[in-house]
Amino acid sequence: METAYRICPLCEATCGLKLTIDTGRITGARGDRDDVFSAGFICPKGATLGQLDSDPDRLRRPMVREGGSWTETGWAEAFAIVERGLMGVVERHGRLSVATYLGNPNVHTLAGQMYSGEFAKTVGSPNVYSASTVDQMPKHVSSGLLFGDPYAIPVPDLDRTDHLLMLGANPVESNGSLCTAPDFPGRLKKLRKRGGRLIVVDPRRTRTAALADQHVAIRPGTDAYLLFAMVHTLFEEGLADPGPLASHVEGMHALPSLAEAFTPEAVEPVCGVPADGIRTLARELAQAPTAAVYARIGTTAVEFGTLTSWLVDVLNLLTGNLDRPGGAMFPLAPHRRRGQGRGRGFQLGRWHSRVRGLPEVKGELPAAALAEEITTPGEGQVRAVVTIAGNPVLSTPGGDRLAQALAGLEFMVSVDPYLNETTRHADVILPPPPPSQSSHYDMSFNELAIRNNARYSPPPVPLAGDRVDECEILARLIQIAAGRGADVDPAEVDGRLIERDLAKAIADPASPAYGATRPSSPRSCTRVLPPNAGWI
Repeated sequence: METAYRICPLCEATCGLKLTIDTGRITGARGDRDDVFSAGFICPKGATLGQLDSDPDRLRRPMVREGGSWTETGWAEAFAIVERGLMGVVERHGRLSVATYLGNPNVHTLAGQMYSGEFAKTVGSPNVYSASTVDQMPKHVSSGLLFGDPYAIPVPDLDRTDHLLMLGANPVESNGSLCTAPDFPGRLKKLRKRGGRLIVVDPRRTRTAALADQHVAIRPGTDAYLLFAMVHTLFEEGLADPGPLASHVEGMHALPSLAEAFTPEAVEPVCGVPADGIRTLARELAQAPTAAVYARIGTTAVEFGTLTSWLVDVLNLLTGNLDRPGGAMFPLAPHRRRGQGRGRGFQLGRWHSRVRGLPEVKGELPAAALAEEITTPGEGQVRAVVTIAGNPVLSTPGGDRLAQALAGLEFMVSVDPYLNETTRHADVILPPPPPSQSSHYDMSFNELAIRNNARYSPPPVPLAGDRVDECEILARLIQIAAGRGADVDPAEVDGRLIERDLAKAIADPASPAYGATRPSSPRSCTRVLPPNAGWI
């Protein structure tokens, strides 16, 4: 019997787990009371981590489809088939004929965060799709346009705020999203216990709404109207005051005219919230000692999701609660150093989809456009698809149409541990090992954490002899996409990425490594950095 520790990869809360291991198998999972971030909190998902290992449906060896049947094969044989199939499509039709789909679990694994995007870049095709475009992309767009960085997403200071206005979120069920906070429900209860006020705007009477001081039952998809009416009220009653940020804001003079038509009386019949109630929401937000507005997928997966996301931060700004304790704050992830106005800033529409001309955002096209890019003939038609940790047939709009489109591809490969609605159309499935056999570090969610932290988890269980690490799977796919072949050492990918990142750091005046001597080998980099260079 052994004890091991692991950061839970199953949701955005990133709780610390204390695992019991018996002969290489997880037999128990509890919250780690000594974890610096979660302090022992655990939810039912984390408690079932060991069941992911023993799930009989989980694939353990590569699968190859022959007609309507599947057979197991070796890793070398599987990668050889991928090389022939994928590069055969590239040779016949060019790189534009390959599409990559990245699923949500990529931000929950170290391998996905480090290698999946690099694979898409190496393919060299603009046909990149992900779960983001049916989830939080509107928030990335609004943050990019407002702050110049799509990853600069303010999160509510849950532990210090006096007033929390929450829209389209149900963290009692989900543990939170775009706000990494272990025991989110407990923090909401503590907010009320210390005399704070919680208001939940949601069409449904969720468990989070039941916990709140006030539940505002808004009509679905009309949050932008409500928020614009609150902006209107702040200006009408002289309550708009950004405080110290006023000198850093451009364009605020345009806000009153933008909100002019959205009086509480005008929006009441649209959103179903009484005009007096809207004014009260605005007044309480402005008059609270500290306050934060927080909104999630219920406000982004709607027609005016980007506008709503923008208005959330406009309200935080106008009430003086942006970038202040108790308000909405910017996390400082230790692995990410934000620039000081350098570069080209945030750009949209650098290219467009072939069929409908839909604009690119953050290097991606809307996932809902993938099916038409496969089925519409012409130059640039998608003829091969690589899915990494995603099931778009089940999780994106028009799944039936996408399933039919995938069935007509010349080649498809999926990195996935299950045979599901999407991967059943693949020619090859490459299954990664379970979380217990993988190392982990949360890059994405540390950028959204209510407390700055850095926690690394080594694999609690050694990699089984017939398994291949997910990093190696993706690195080999990168080598194949680069034309180097399936048999080339995948460690070369690490060397190239380290060399590239070091070169950027050395050339960046804001980097602690600026001006350092470039190492002859990435492995010797720590010997040439200047004193007190810090961690890169």
